Amino acid sequence: MPIPPLHRLDPRRFETAPILKRLNAASRALAELKGVAASIPNQDILINTLALQEAKDSSAIENIVTTHDELFRDDDPAEAVGTAIKEVLRYRQALRAGFEQVSEHDLLTLNIIIGIQRQLECNQAGFRKLPGTQLRNSTGAVVYEPPQDAPEVERLMGELEHFIHDQPEFAADPLVKMALIHHQFESIHPFYDGNGRTGRIINVLYLVKERLLDIPVLYLSRHIVRTKPEYYRLLQAVRDDDAWEDWVLYMLDAVAITAADTITTIQSIKTLLQDAKQTIRANYKFYSQDLINNLFSHPYTKVEFVQRELGVSRLTATKYLDTLARDGVLDKRRIGRTNYYVNRPLFALLSGTPA
Repeated sequence: MPIPPLHRLDPRRFETAPILKRLNAASRALAELKGVAASIPNQDILINTLALQEAKDSSAIENIVTTHDELFRDDDPAEAVGTAIKEVLRYRQALRAGFEQVSEHDLLTLNIIIGIQRQLECNQAGFRKLPGTQLRNSTGAVVYEPPQDAPEVERLMGELEHFIHDQPEFAADPLVKMALIHHQFESIHPFYDGNGRTGRIINVLYLVKERLLDIPVLYLSRHIVRTKPEYYRLLQAVRDDDAWEDWVLYMLDAVAITAADTITTIQSIKTLLQDAKQTIRANYKFYSQDLINNLFSHPYTKVEFVQRELGVSRLTATKYLDTLARDGVLDKRRIGRTNYYVNRPLFALLSGTPA
């Protein structure tokens, strides 16, 4: 069945009382999240830590499973050991690169989307030239077949790019549009691989483009993981029954719930930041804001990170970290041939484990 362009939908379909009520709640939560995120002076702390959370959860939807310990320990996909860890870390890398481009150009173009998928999959394949994978149900029957023709994939993605930039104008709230864009992208399935993860990055980058967020900190993957059967059921219900309203309601709930969860996490990070500042400033002559930023950007830090980010010698970086570990501010762990210094309260918060 051909995929109709989104601008042919009647925007008035999304002005029902239930949608407007949930849209109001989602918009309020998102505005509060934007304000709370801005209260953290160093935005890289949130981008590094929360983006890694998103990368882990988004990859889990594709059955790419990692632990927080592995992710925080490796930090860089070039140095990571294990395919799953590399894939999750590349997700964060792709998200950051996409964010920088959207922020610079105020656009979310096909070239940016292709670049995101390229970083995720480490290939130059671009849009697929071969038929896409059919979606089958538990009995093996085909329930959905994405566009099979390469020119059609390119045409549909071109139409989606225009819709993203409101050409032609579509009189709906950006959060409603985000829901429509996500469904359309997943239905086109334009790449050989990485469609799900690319689509979830597009969600948050679209909100940045629309200035509903300053930095990409609203990550819907955890909610999708928790409600995975419902997510896939509603995706298919749009294709089978034109049930766009139910899909939009689901996505608005996802925004509201995720924004509230993220606000709580950021407020907790802010409290931990203040506690660490007070402890280190009161007890150590080597206190600096750069050191605090390092300890909260890397829940598992190491001498090389401190050297690089504080501009100090290896000897000095080792002295700082060993002193903090000796006094229980950090946990020192030797894994293989490397010493790691763990910000235990931050790690516990992000991993959901006891401090």
